[in-house]
Amino acid sequence: MRPFDLDIIALYLIGITWFGARFRYGQKSLRDYFLGGRTTPWWAIGFSIVSAETSTLTVIGTPGISFNGNLGFLQVVFGYLLARVVISSLLLPHYFRGEMFTAYELMQRRFGPRIRRLTAGSFLLLRAMAEGVRVFAISIVVSIVLGTGEALSILLIVCLTLFYTFEGGMTAVIWTDVVQMILYIAGAIVSLFVILGKIPDGWPHVWQVAEAAGKFQIFDFRFEPTAAFFSRNYSFWAGLIGGCFLTTASHGTEQLMVQRLLAARSESEGRAALFASWLVIFFQFSLFLTIGVILFVYYKDTGLAAPNPPDRIYPQFIWDNLPPGIAGLSIAAILAAAMSNLSAALNSLASTTVMDFLKPLSPRPRTDAEWLVIAKRWTLAWGGVLFAIALVAQGVKSVLEAGLGIASMIYGSLLGVFLLGVLTKRVGQNAAMVGMVCGLVVILYVKFATSVAFTWYVLTGSTVTFAAAYLCSFFLEESSQHE
Repeated sequence: MRPFDLDIIALYLIGITWFGARFRYGQKSLRDYFLGGRTTPWWAIGFSIVSAETSTLTVIGTPGISFNGNLGFLQVVFGYLLARVVISSLLLPHYFRGEMFTAYELMQRRFGPRIRRLTAGSFLLLRAMAEGVRVFAISIVVSIVLGTGEALSILLIVCLTLFYTFEGGMTAVIWTDVVQMILYIAGAIVSLFVILGKIPDGWPHVWQVAEAAGKFQIFDFRFEPTAAFFSRNYSFWAGLIGGCFLTTASHGTEQLMVQRLLAARSESEGRAALFASWLVIFFQFSLFLTIGVILFVYYKDTGLAAPNPPDRIYPQFIWDNLPPGIAGLSIAAILAAAMSNLSAALNSLASTTVMDFLKPLSPRPRTDAEWLVIAKRWTLAWGGVLFAIALVAQGVKSVLEAGLGIASMIYGSLLGVFLLGVLTKRVGQNAAMVGMVCGLVVILYVKFATSVAFTWYVLTGSTVTFAAAYLCSFFLEESSQHE
């Protein structure tokens, strides 16, 4: 126990909770609660997209990847850029035709209410599972700081995040995202220079040792149509193509991200936020990968045994080696990433539950005030669900890859049906539903019966979904347009 560091962490937790709860006074309707009244500037939305795209998985998982490998993960980030081009040209214009609250309203306009509920239900399942793994990642940090992995420690973080999300809605989510993103980036930069200062001869020595070990390799252009090629997580083709499909699905079809774009003042501001966020993402991943390389050199030089699993390497080093105050700041920064992503998940899960299920199926009209109460109750309910999932999400080798792997299994079906909606006219609701099921079945087979890397899951799932639905449309007689 280090009282000064613990005081800094406690001060951060209290401060960010108070800051987020202050936005409760502006919540008078579902538009305010779920879209922030559509008054948020594009740059704040861009920062919020980065915070939602990042989590504890990124902060503690990325250094572990470069510690054990190299900078090859950046190949996936180039796919993120290509995906933003696809989203801004194909999907974003549809989201700003009228006022939408969720991504899945677009599916009802194109196909009908059943496909809306199916895609929305897929998101709820996907986000609950993936976010449960992310919440579990908090326990890695908490166990290092407090020397315990008790559920009560995780519950504290969940409850504090839940409190300001419950009170302030999307406005609180976005502005706390901005504060928390600045904090964890600043904490990472400070920790990088402190870690570097512990290595004799500094960066020149790091460069010499890491270069000899192949740590600075980014690109792997090898291409051969073999099982080994498709089993590599990080190659140029897997990163560019797989990363593009993964991000098109996550940022273009998943409510967690689309909700932020819908909160923009206009389509052009949503596009600006989307592309600005990539610049920050590239810098962020480069920063955390570099930290992993420096830690590799440090442990190689000292001969010390690195913590196991790799996800503990960065937070363990911070807590054991950084000076008082800086260690507390850096740990608070990691918790900031966790709380930022958790608040986003809670609000998006509640918005999908209310807007895609409860409101369309409500037996009687309700006032905005009544729906606001219901939305807040479901925010609380989803907090309990995520905490429960986190308790059983143990035994994963890499929390970052586990989170991406879970998401990728369902993203394929979601992206496939969205592409059907914007690229075809003949496919109807029943054919689209058949395609989604086929895509999910194929991905489950790929996941559990093959060695194919998770970076190919979304491409495979979306291709199967699109092809199966289009084929079925020739055998099913149905209306294809519901707009």
